[in-house]
Amino acid sequence: MPKTDHMPTTAKGVAALGMAAIAWYGSEMYRPLMPEGTDFGWFNEVNVVLALLCGWFVAGSRFGYGYSDGISAGLTGMGALVFWALLLQSFNEMLRLALERRYDGPVEGLTAVFELAVDYGSNLAHWPLLALLIGGGVVVGIVGEWVSHRWS
Repeated sequence: MPKTDHMPTTAKGVAALGMAAIAWYGSEMYRPLMPEGTDFGWFNEVNVVLALLCGWFVAGSRFGYGYSDGISAGLTGMGALVFWALLLQSFNEMLRLALERRYDGPVEGLTAVFELAVDYGSNLAHWPLLALLIGGGVVVGIVGEWVSHRWS
């Protein structure tokens, strides 16, 4: 790993901003896939913050080793974003249901997080959304790698 792994770089910033834009647009594409009447609250904003973190720490720290590794970094960052978004949104929904006393105990609530994540993840099987996430991860990887070579 390069010595600048813990330093702010332009490539990290570009990856974070690119993933944040994809997260916002992907969140908007995901909304119609949920049941009608779903209260989304801070859905887009939470996903954007997660995208900024995944773009900076996951994808951004892996640039500088070539374009194939850059594409892999972009896809890895996007995969991490999807994982953490599903987990955090499922945890939020579990807390909402727990406050309505839908669970008998804490273990039942924690297992519900993973059941909800699987349910939410099954909604991701929508081709335009998948194309956005995969294509966006590739574009973030290529642009991030280009920026890491150009402004390093």
